[in-house]
Amino acid sequence: MIYKKQLIICIILITIIPLNLLAQRDSVKFKNDIFSGIYSEVYQQPLTISYKVLCPNGNASRSGMDFYTNDSIKTSDNNDYKDNVWDKGHIAPAADFNCDLVTLRKTFSYLNCVLQHQNLNRGLWRSLETYERSLAKDYDVFVVVDIIFSSKSKKISTGATVPDGFIKTLYINGLIAGCYYFPNAPTNKGEVYTDYKVKNCK
Repeated sequence: MIYKKQLIICIILITIIPLNLLAQRDSVKFKNDIFSGIYSEVYQQPLTISYKVLCPNGNASRSGMDFYTNDSIKTSDNNDYKDNVWDKGHIAPAADFNCDLVTLRKTFSYLNCVLQHQNLNRGLWRSLETYERSLAKDYDVFVVVDIIFSSKSKKISTGATVPDGFIKTLYINGLIAGCYYFPNAPTNKGEVYTDYKVKNCK
């Protein structure tokens, strides 16, 4: 009888303990029908995300949309992006999936969001996303983005960790077409995204 009561108490505690107080996992796999990846609850940032460009000519409006959290994975949230230089950077770009409102909204999961320097996000990173969409008008384009962390990565006061940088690898019809490494920092005036192309992709 005592054991039964203890079991009931444990079950009740598990159901009422907030997700953010449970042990945070180093890596959790996730997948929906437009992108997949691995997420770190420790960093509250994705570690890698893969996707295929679906709608290079889409025109659905993102007006009124904002990022939403996940019930089963501890992610960053709006507080991590307030009053600082870090944008809510889409890894799988919204513009690659604006076929319709339902598909577009799936890109606004915090599972698909990183602390990305605003200068990078709105500049060269955006230019590279435009390039991948231009390729997708004629080819099958598959993209893998690896988010880089180290022992020196900065953890902000609200809990999430800022990535050191990003590696984006483009595949055209199944073959590697190029990879790019961007430090998570402002880029220099006059630079173009091809300046960040890596010679030897792995």
